[in-house]
Amino acid sequence: MSFGEPEGYDLGALPRPLGRRGRSQALAAAACLVLGAGLIGGAVTGSVLADDSDGPGARHGFAAAQDMWHSVPVDQLFPPTVQGGGAGPGGADRTWTRIAVAPDGGCGNAFDPLLRKVLAPVGCERLLRATYTDATQSHVTTVGLLFTKADAAAMASLARRFDRERLDRRTDLMPLPYAAKGTAAAGFGAGQRASWAISVLTDAPVVVYAVSGWADGRTVDTPQPAEDAMESGATTAPAQAGLGHEAQGLADRAERGLRKRAGTATEQPS
Repeated sequence: MSFGEPEGYDLGALPRPLGRRGRSQALAAAACLVLGAGLIGGAVTGSVLADDSDGPGARHGFAAAQDMWHSVPVDQLFPPTVQGGGAGPGGADRTWTRIAVAPDGGCGNAFDPLLRKVLAPVGCERLLRATYTDATQSHVTTVGLLFTKADAAAMASLARRFDRERLDRRTDLMPLPYAAKGTAAAGFGAGQRASWAISVLTDAPVVVYAVSGWADGRTVDTPQPAEDAMESGATTAPAQAGLGHEAQGLADRAERGLRKRAGTATEQPS
């Protein structure tokens, strides 16, 4: 806050008695004080409302997302074609085509034992998966939406654990791909996993993930989390092939589509 000249002097720096401002000046000053207080109060109130992640809108979006696994058509959750503007290395555009959709079901054989144990606190209501290939059919990527049985508090707790322990970067917690016979992903098994991304949402009871690999069925000795594979200057095979961008790009778009249809707005997608 800055202050002007002392009220005891007029513009010519001549002394004048304090407390003799005219009525109009006093009224103007009072009005400014009221207006200022209103603006400050409004700003504080607005910031509180904007940060109300547990407000009616957030609760409605969370509840709406719980039923999306059976109320939203598969073509909306996993579109036949996904456009990835700027999603490739160096900001290149990507186009992915869906080549397989897994029957919806439980999580019994969908995760390695350790990842299944980590996800156990939020339960498994339904798991939806689809596999995509890029425009050159060189890469394949499975995208998964795990609809949990958890409430918002349980999802927030799991998200904090993932963040605190960096569980999304551990190679022993990679999701499994979905391979479909007669498609480019026929040989996409556990040993072909090259890069992955996994995100625990807190505004919906959903865990979103994607795992990518080569379509020729080659094995990968050193998988790399998408976050690392997308770093400028990364020299690993998954990074050089853009497989981190494949996994992260499709995971991001699945997450955005889910939020858009659920009406949640308490988080921004990665």
